[in-house]
Amino acid sequence: MNHDPSRDDSSQPVETILTHGGRHPEYQFGFVNTPVYRGSTVLFKTLADLDAQSQPYLYGRAGNPTTEGVEAVITQLEGAFRTRLVPSGLSAITIALLSCLSNGDEVLISDSAYDPARKFADGFLARMGVSVRYFDPHIGENIGEHISSNTKAILAESPGSLTFEIQDIPAISRVAKSAGVKLIVDNSWASPLYCQPIKLGADLVVHAGTKMFVGHSDAFAGTISATESCWENVETTRAALGFFTSGDDAFLVARGLRTLSIRMKEHQQRAFEIARWLESQPEVESVLHPALPSHPDHALWKRDFSGSGSLFSMLLKTAPRAAVAAFVDNMRLFSMGYSWGGYESLCLPTKPRRTVRPWDHAGNLFRLHIGFEDVEDLKADLDAALIRYGRAR
Repeated sequence: MNHDPSRDDSSQPVETILTHGGRHPEYQFGFVNTPVYRGSTVLFKTLADLDAQSQPYLYGRAGNPTTEGVEAVITQLEGAFRTRLVPSGLSAITIALLSCLSNGDEVLISDSAYDPARKFADGFLARMGVSVRYFDPHIGENIGEHISSNTKAILAESPGSLTFEIQDIPAISRVAKSAGVKLIVDNSWASPLYCQPIKLGADLVVHAGTKMFVGHSDAFAGTISATESCWENVETTRAALGFFTSGDDAFLVARGLRTLSIRMKEHQQRAFEIARWLESQPEVESVLHPALPSHPDHALWKRDFSGSGSLFSMLLKTAPRAAVAAFVDNMRLFSMGYSWGGYESLCLPTKPRRTVRPWDHAGNLFRLHIGFEDVEDLKADLDAALIRYGRAR
């Protein structure tokens, strides 16, 4: 079985796409879910078949029905031409960048971007002769002042996953298109349920599928969705680098996608309730959640997003490192961890890395992912942590 894109209808409600998209029981002996396809070798019956190279699958690294089903769903949700499933969110970013860049080119990257993406740009891209410059995430249409003759790509992350600035993607896109520059947007926070960057003008959309798509903290995955004009370079780059997601991991992504809409609604409601509650707590300087009216980019969020995610940050009053330890070391329900998107709540002390405008807030920043524990229990856990923090301050 090879996926037939003509069967997809991106105008369907997202709940219907998530439930029925990318699976074909008629090809799987009636079983509801596409099974895990494991394999490297694909057999040809005749020499003529080998010469023709026309059968649906030629070699395991190029994909199989399990990976293809996931790609079909994300393509529908993003309104893209095609999508590729890759091993991680970072690999999605690196492939997207490499598909746009060559020696001598320049890339502009939001100063709020995912730190591993910054390390890839400052290290690998710099070594291959690509110039890297960072820009203020609030730059909007003024991005044009930074575009030079060799600028070929812009990497935006909206909102930034530590400080939650919303970028004006339509404005950046208009300027980028007029200059022939490709715009890549990391859409992991909102998921395609609450934001579709291609509709806002992006050329490529990447996701850390490890987060919201998988939803159970038990698999790595990334996706790259592209417009038709960008697709060939994405696929050529991916194939040349040998990036491929196993059937086992693809199955876990497919499983997670079936409940994505329900989970996002719950994550959104719980995170927003806790964010509003935290705004009233005396140890909290500010809460960085774009759906809050107090957020400086709230108007942009309302314009471009239809919902919000599970992740936000809070800035606590200035205190020594011992107070940070007092906050996190004795939490009952929140755990410390670098990822997010699972059913469990997480709290991560963090300090943003900035090169354009220094992060000069004296307080301590904590990133929260709100899972599916009882909301009042989570508030009680945070309340006790805030009391410990205040005493240590």
